[in-house]
Amino acid sequence: MRAFAHPDQSRHQPQFFLQRGQVRQHFEVAARAEALLGALRQLGAEVTTPALVAPDALLTVHAPDYVAFLREAAEEWATMPDSGPEVVANMHPSPEMLAQGATLSRPIIGRTGWFTADTACPIGPGTWESVLSAASCALAAAEVASQGGSAYALARPPGHHAYAARAGGHCYVNNSALAAEALRGSGAARVAVIDIDAHHGNGTQGIFWERPDVLTVSVHGDPSAYYPWYVGHASEHGGGAGEGFNRNLPLPRGTGDEEWLEAVSMAAKEARQFGAEALVVPLGFDASDQEPLSFLRVTADGFARAAEILSGLGLPTVLVQEGGYNTEAIGGLLQRFLTSWKPR
Repeated sequence: MRAFAHPDQSRHQPQFFLQRGQVRQHFEVAARAEALLGALRQLGAEVTTPALVAPDALLTVHAPDYVAFLREAAEEWATMPDSGPEVVANMHPSPEMLAQGATLSRPIIGRTGWFTADTACPIGPGTWESVLSAASCALAAAEVASQGGSAYALARPPGHHAYAARAGGHCYVNNSALAAEALRGSGAARVAVIDIDAHHGNGTQGIFWERPDVLTVSVHGDPSAYYPWYVGHASEHGGGAGEGFNRNLPLPRGTGDEEWLEAVSMAAKEARQFGAEALVVPLGFDASDQEPLSFLRVTADGFARAAEILSGLGLPTVLVQEGGYNTEAIGGLLQRFLTSWKPR
């Protein structure tokens, strides 16, 4: 399987991470990309550095003013008196504000609150470069899939929590959504997105909420007790023309291989019934039993079996890296997944 990675993905060096009322070391570190790249090289995978796409390539799923914010935020923040080293919001518009006609505030503090869902997405001097390189890898992998093949995109920072105009959960640009939209643009009438990251793919759900041509299925920890806390429930089915084309399969804390794999199998069944012509897999390894903030308890064998299930669909596929924060484990998990993937 072809793989895509870019050296700029290590330029994003987030420091600020607020957890349980304390500022802690950020989990989404550059060492993640290094571990994954090392694993690919050990496998002897063909790893290609893609050309960077133009920022306008992100506009297929993201709003122009949001993309402009990501490009400009670090530089504008640095000109503000007494600013910290990273762009982090003071506040976010509340539902009451939005219901009463809240509008975007031009100063960088106001824009940051508007365009971020939480404080887990600090923007530093190298963030934009990493974001663009991750998107470039996802789109390069989608090009391979559009020709009938399958490819892996080492996308860091991850993307499935990013909405059309809002960052969140370590995610800035939705790499998986970009890949799905690229496959649609290349001629796939119906694309399935099967997200196996431990967290609900809320950004992807939001982007395709009213779309009948992209099926979104997410297998994740129960959001009533886990990030993103407010969405990802089984009752969410899409809206408008997209009604019935979103499926969430939340799982209780401590779920292990068998129950998790049953949900992955159900997701694959949904894709078959949908008549998908191409597949995107937001590939997170944070469901692992070796994760630092473990909620699910999936083993390496479980990930290998998931690869067999999903590759059994026989579809052109883009594997897009999402979460997984144990840098000692994720390389081995990627190897197990890729070596268990059945070629078309």
